[in-house]
Amino acid sequence: MPTFAWTGRARDGKSTKGTMEAASEAAVMANLRRQGVQANKIKAAGKGLNAELNIGFLKPKITTKDIVVFTRQFATMIDAGLPLVQCLDILSSQQENKTFKVILLKVKEDVESGSTFADALKKHPKAFNELYVNLVAAGEVGGILDTILNRLAVYIEKALKLKKQVKSAMTYPVTIIGIALVVIAVILIFVIPAFEKMFADFGGALPLPTQIVINISNFIQDYILVIIGAIFFTIFAAKKIYATNKGRDKIDNWALKLPVFGVLIRKVAVAKFARTMSTMISSGVPILDGLDIVRKTAGNRTVEKAIAHVRSSISEGKTIAEPLKASGVFPPMVCQMIEVGEQAGALDTMLSKIADFYDDEVDDAVGNLTAMMEPLLMLFLGTTVGGLVIAMYLPIFKLAGTVGG
Repeated sequence: MPTFAWTGRARDGKSTKGTMEAASEAAVMANLRRQGVQANKIKAAGKGLNAELNIGFLKPKITTKDIVVFTRQFATMIDAGLPLVQCLDILSSQQENKTFKVILLKVKEDVESGSTFADALKKHPKAFNELYVNLVAAGEVGGILDTILNRLAVYIEKALKLKKQVKSAMTYPVTIIGIALVVIAVILIFVIPAFEKMFADFGGALPLPTQIVINISNFIQDYILVIIGAIFFTIFAAKKIYATNKGRDKIDNWALKLPVFGVLIRKVAVAKFARTMSTMISSGVPILDGLDIVRKTAGNRTVEKAIAHVRSSISEGKTIAEPLKASGVFPPMVCQMIEVGEQAGALDTMLSKIADFYDDEVDDAVGNLTAMMEPLLMLFLGTTVGGLVIAMYLPIFKLAGTVGG
């Protein structure tokens, strides 16, 4: 807990000062007021390197695991009948993540001051997103906070699993290609020049493949700084373009049309949409509010626009299935299942089934992608590195043939 230095005036009019551990300046002021001290100045005294330097990146980050563990423990305590403030006090005292601990203490302080739990969480969007806050608000209103928290924990765990699946699909090929590029760069910059010097001593014309490799090596050595600058500029320009509405629209739309990765992105989007909507509808969040939250967390502008269109259509009296079909983003099977769910009055259950099905689909897609990428990456490595080695040894083979003849 942070330490604050304060100065103030006591009831007898005398100036006084001191230090106090508290969650925030507001808590210090409230404590001093109870002691009959009128605070004039409150300042964070700091404790340790992180507090003294006030360097944000040194603070421990709040992980998804922290949120899941907190949510599950909180649900268990609420279900056991413990008061809200006592739950927060217990969970904050045993929290190892210092950043999360401070947030929980601030939430506890706000709840003690008369704020609702959802409103207290809303002040900390980096830890508790809009989905979390809205579900908690629905749980408080409906008197089923423990049930909602358990649903939230399940939702977060499944969303994290989905994210890890996608990450694993991307990590392997990126790592292999990265290592290959480093190896090729080392060969071209350090190994090829040594061969070039040796070939110059031999004299005579070099085979075409060897000359091409040497020319590439010389070009890279001469313009290495320009190449590095161009790479950084390209990355910077791509980020700037993606930051614009028009650029993001085009890139996200193009991403969905990619031969293999586009299918994976679409399946992830469908799974995320179905899981989030199912959780929110079953928790009592109005459909329009749920769609607005899902839209903001879609992660792809094309999907986001489709969901926005669905929300607009529902507000005009249409069903969810109709605009989903018209969008062309969601597969026909999904639209038909949602239509059946709406007609049967079991939309949340149907969405949950869709989410489970597409979670398995993502699993299969990741497995197929990895299986397909392995031979392609091996072919890439063999062609590039093997081609460089063969090109460098061609003059030696030629020389050996001449000597043998």
